[in-house]
Amino acid sequence: MRKKTTLGIMGGTFNPIHHGHLVAAEVIRDEFGLDRVLFVPSGKPPHKYDNEIALPEHRWMMTVLATDSNAYFSASSVEIKRKGQSYTRDTIIELKKSCGETTKCYFITGADAIAEISTWHKTEDLSRLATFMAVSRPGYKLTIDKIDPRFRNCTHLIEIPALAISSTDIRKRLREGKTIKYLVPEVVEKYIYKNHLYQAKTTKAA
Repeated sequence: MRKKTTLGIMGGTFNPIHHGHLVAAEVIRDEFGLDRVLFVPSGKPPHKYDNEIALPEHRWMMTVLATDSNAYFSASSVEIKRKGQSYTRDTIIELKKSCGETTKCYFITGADAIAEISTWHKTEDLSRLATFMAVSRPGYKLTIDKIDPRFRNCTHLIEIPALAISSTDIRKRLREGKTIKYLVPEVVEKYIYKNHLYQAKTTKAA
């Protein structure tokens, strides 16, 4: 009997991607024995109104660069290419079609996002489509009873110390001319400086 493929799907704005994202994905991949992890930068995220969101092409390229050194990681442009706003349900369905309907999906996202899962688009069958991995940083406490009851049995809460690093803080440091070395992969750091991302008020919005 053919072994069922297990796929981690790490969704996020990745504005920019940093070591916290990578550590979280690797810890979950190792702990749950996932075959691979796809990083999916959002195209036009419906819950984000930050005017500092870099263009999708930049966020996509930084994700490609950041994941290249891990044989288990890869980046997907499925949401970047999709027209209109990006929804988790549509992404999971599309990836299951391309990877095989028997693929078991683990959707990795922030605990703060899981806490608001009841506000997501078309949630009626989400609990059937994937298992949810809610990663949190130290100091952010999320208990299972605070999650929509429909998702409690398919959600794992995992604390990742490296998630104390945040994209918001990285962008703030860049605006203030402070170092971001070791907060992001070196290739991402070079890309940010080469393309003058987040360093001026003229940063274009997605």
